[in-house]
Amino acid sequence: MSKAAVISNNAVITQPLWRDYYEITKPRVVALLVLTALVGMCLSVPGIVPWQLLIPAMLGIGMLSSAAAAINHIVDQRIDSVMGRTHNRPLPNGRISQSGAILFASALALIGFMMLYALVNPLTAWLTLSGLVGYGFIYTMYLKRATPQNITIGGLAGAIPPLLGWTAMTNEIHSHALLLVLLIFTWTPPHFWALAIHRKNDYAKVNIPMLPVTHGVEFTKTQILLYTVLLFVVGLLPYLVGMSNWLYLIGAVALNLIFFVYAWQLKFNANEKTAMATFKFSIIHLMLLFIILLLDHYLLPIA
Repeated sequence: MSKAAVISNNAVITQPLWRDYYEITKPRVVALLVLTALVGMCLSVPGIVPWQLLIPAMLGIGMLSSAAAAINHIVDQRIDSVMGRTHNRPLPNGRISQSGAILFASALALIGFMMLYALVNPLTAWLTLSGLVGYGFIYTMYLKRATPQNITIGGLAGAIPPLLGWTAMTNEIHSHALLLVLLIFTWTPPHFWALAIHRKNDYAKVNIPMLPVTHGVEFTKTQILLYTVLLFVVGLLPYLVGMSNWLYLIGAVALNLIFFVYAWQLKFNANEKTAMATFKFSIIHLMLLFIILLLDHYLLPIA
C-alpha cells in the first residue's frame, strides 16, 4: 500500500495515501451535513424513509459535499501553507498532488451527481450541485477573499442539505425544508466567527477579510451574541408552525440558551480558550438540535 509521510513533532510518521484523500473531503464536516440531510428526508415523510431512495440520496449528497470540500482544499492550498491551523494539510504539505486532488474531486462530483440524477431525482441532483458551486467556487474563490460577510453570504451553500434530503424524498421544495435551511443559515455566522476570533492572526497573515480582522474582535463578539439571539427566535419556528412538537421545543430552547451563554461569556468574560470552546459547542449544538428534531418526529408524530 502507498504511504504518505507526515511531519509531526519532528518525527516522520507514515500513513496510507488514501487517508490523505479522505482528509481533504473534510469527513467530520460532511458527516454533519449528511446528518442534517437525513433529518430533512425523515421529516418529509410520515413513516419510514424507503431505503431505495435513502441510500443513493445519502451517498450522492455525501459525495458532492466531499467534492466541494476537496475543491476548498485545492483552491486554498497557498494560504493553507501559511496558516498554523492548516499548514500540515495534504496539499500544502505535498503529500498529494494538485492534479490528483482535482481528479479525485471531479470523480466524486460526477459520480455523486449521476447517482442523484438517475436514482433519486433531477431536482435534488441540480440543487446539490448548486451547493458544490456555491461553497467550492463562489465562497472559496470569491467571497472568502472579497468581504467580511463572506461566511454570512456563503453560508447558504452549507445550509441546504436538509432541503436536499427533503427534495430527495418528495421531489418538491417545501416551506418546512426551507425553515430547516434557515436554522443552519442563522447558526453558521456565530459558529464560524468564534473560530475566526481564535484564528484571527492566521487570517490576517494571509489577508483574508474575516470579520475579526476587518472590524475587530469586540465587534465580532457582539455579532456572535446578536446572532445567538436571532437563532433562539428562529429555533422556535418549527414548533410555532406545527412542524414539530414539545420535545423539539424543549430541546431547542435548552440548546439555544446554552449557546447564548457561551456567546455572553465570549463577549463579557472571555479568556484565551473561550472562542474555541464556543466554536466546539456550536458543532454539538447543531448535531443535537437535528437529532432532537428526528426523535420528535418519530416519537411524537404530528397528527
